Amino acid sequence: MKKGLNERVQGYLRDHQVATLATHGDNDLWAAAVFYVHADYTLYFLSSPTSRHCLNLAQCSRVAVTIQEDYTDWLEIKGLQIEGVVTEISGEEERTARRLYGQKFPVVGKLAQAPAAIVKALAKVRWFKIVPQRLYFIDNEVGLGHRDEINLNLPPSL
Repeated sequence: MKKGLNERVQGYLRDHQVATLATHGDNDLWAAAVFYVHADYTLYFLSSPTSRHCLNLAQCSRVAVTIQEDYTDWLEIKGLQIEGVVTEISGEEERTARRLYGQKFPVVGKLAQAPAAIVKALAKVRWFKIVPQRLYFIDNEVGLGHRDEINLNLPPSL
């Protein structure tokens, strides 16, 4: 039996680690790879506040995101395309993101055992979430160019 769309997308998010984050600000476009974790369709990532993409986020919180592999066979291509909004998080939401990050990336969850360079770098980062406004799952195994939009049931203000 074929898995449902939600189950396939959640599995895809679980099985991948890197998202390409596209940002813009002051007539400046930028794309950067970020490690992510997810809860439902919300993505969490950490980054330096002085990075080019975070400087752009300080000016405009709207982003585009892709998650995909490097396929050689066009008929196997799968991936996610996301339009969303990024916000910096703190408090309980940051603790949740840190816990999820530690489960997916044990070096973050076990800082006492992490190399000194990682501990030092993590002391300088900020935590962010991407809340999708639109999300598409591309699956060429269904048909070349096949793309399903995920119904996110977001309030109209988003």
